[in-house]
Amino acid sequence: MGGVPGRPITVVGIGADGHLPPVARAVVGSAEVLLGGERHLSLVPAVPGQLRLPWPRPVSGLPAVLAEHEGRSIVALASGDPLVSGIGTTLVRLLGADAVDIVPAVSSVSLARARMGWSAEESAAVTLVGRDVDALRRELAPGRRLLVLSSDETTPETVAAVLGDAGFGATRMTVLGDLGAEAESRASFVADGGAPDGLPRLHVLALDVAGPGAASWTTGLPDDAFEHDGQLTRRDVRASALARLAPRPGDRLWDVGAGAGSVAIEWLRAHPLTTAVAVEGNEERAARIGRNARRLGVPRLVVVTGRAPDALAGLPAPDAVFVGGGATADGLLDRCRDALTPGGRLVAHGVTLETERLLVDAFHTYGGELTRLAVEQVTPLGGRFTGWTPARAVVQWAWTDHQEENAR
Repeated sequence: MGGVPGRPITVVGIGADGHLPPVARAVVGSAEVLLGGERHLSLVPAVPGQLRLPWPRPVSGLPAVLAEHEGRSIVALASGDPLVSGIGTTLVRLLGADAVDIVPAVSSVSLARARMGWSAEESAAVTLVGRDVDALRRELAPGRRLLVLSSDETTPETVAAVLGDAGFGATRMTVLGDLGAEAESRASFVADGGAPDGLPRLHVLALDVAGPGAASWTTGLPDDAFEHDGQLTRRDVRASALARLAPRPGDRLWDVGAGAGSVAIEWLRAHPLTTAVAVEGNEERAARIGRNARRLGVPRLVVVTGRAPDALAGLPAPDAVFVGGGATADGLLDRCRDALTPGGRLVAHGVTLETERLLVDAFHTYGGELTRLAVEQVTPLGGRFTGWTPARAVVQWAWTDHQEENAR
């Protein structure tokens, strides 16, 4: 789609001042069709006979534009590095890496680091372009330096509110506007004070995170981190389950009988490229899962309201499955096991005798690892800590599909 067969579409990065190095200038000048934002197109000198088109709105109309000009040389303009939250990424996903050539300029992230004096090793970039601002919550920790790619001039005020709510209201925020242009600007303020008026639409937001807010990516968040009605995989048991589910970048989890969604949420917090679906039959709990996911910085969690196994129909295949409730539903464990990708992991918990028997039978049939988890805590009685209070023991069956290993 788009371009002469064998000739990739070229995406050229352009600075905010319109500067193009000689190689990039030659590529842009030779294009039959030049795509870009209206601002980008206005920065490039006119070329006789060249067709210039602004990006379609919405961008979902892009395939039709490319198809219309198939067989012509197409160049697209992008800000800075086209692969930093840019159109280059969109085109690679649409056409494949072999069909897209990238000619980058200095990225806004690199310019922002230079202006702040922050090294790449000591700072991280987070994009909020077209994303839920609550995704920022997962990245927050005292002393962390973050460069946020903002959607528009309203983003700093929204981010300031999130920082305050998360206990990081003391964070120093710096708006670096129009980086690399003559109109480049800088404005700093503390999150608790709110953002000033008149901020530039194009900017990178630098956060020097500070405050008493708590944060951890280690599995086993405190139980009170989650809103719940008692249907919650408790902290120590949850950590054991996640250790066996083994989240990895790009992996997908099914959290079946999700309750408060704690396992799916911690799976997503492990790495920004993980995905998860929480399946919960109770509508009130399903809504609660969504709230927990947003508050803990993983609004990308997909919540499916319905009862398994029927609610699993049509879901993308998982790399891991956690069954925290409803394991005795007819055929559920087999359905989950069969759905796993090669090398997939299944963990199921049981607290009732019926579920325990089911998991013991599964262990004898398929193998894996069978564990009984008993946790006791010291609790106060009459103002004194007098003894241990046991929680209900949990039987945990963990199984791994070894097809991937056997195929080697």
